[in-house]
Amino acid sequence: MPCRPPPSVTPSPGPAPLATCPAAPAAPSQALRASLETKCKCHGVSGSCSIRTCWKGLQELQDVAADLKTRYLSATKVVHRPMGTRKHLVPKDLDIRPVKDSELVYLQSSPDFCMKNEKVGSHGTQDRQCNKTSNGSDSCDLMCCGRGYNPYTDRVVERCHCKYHWCCYVTCRRCERTVERYVCK
Repeated sequence: MPCRPPPSVTPSPGPAPLATCPAAPAAPSQALRASLETKCKCHGVSGSCSIRTCWKGLQELQDVAADLKTRYLSATKVVHRPMGTRKHLVPKDLDIRPVKDSELVYLQSSPDFCMKNEKVGSHGTQDRQCNKTSNGSDSCDLMCCGRGYNPYTDRVVERCHCKYHWCCYVTCRRCERTVERYVCK
């Protein structure tokens, strides 16, 4: 569903209320609905498939999530533009093609979560622990927003040399090891 105001509503300037853009909250459920696929199973003696049962099932959650992330990353910024006596939501950059029903749109850019901003409730990423070897969202390169990171050592106490005793308990020793961790500058 495209992000357009209802025909009877003339949006006011400024941030649009959530109801003005119904596609945003509906995007995950639309993505799930679009991902339904027919799955079938055969029943019968020795695989004869005398009875075939089919149903609609969801794709793997990772596939649905990847589709939503792709749509999120390519979302189009829209603005209110007067058209006749009403205002419509149109792409901010007029040189791009019209927005398709399956695309995500947004009115306001996300705040910069790298820096502390109490107005939007962001504590920033300074002094946050990160993972130097990860390629995910917890990676130091991504989380530290290009500011770099500082290493520190930490002592970790964990159970080790565990032994199962017949019957029925386990005893472990406590081992201490030093690990290197990283925090954003």
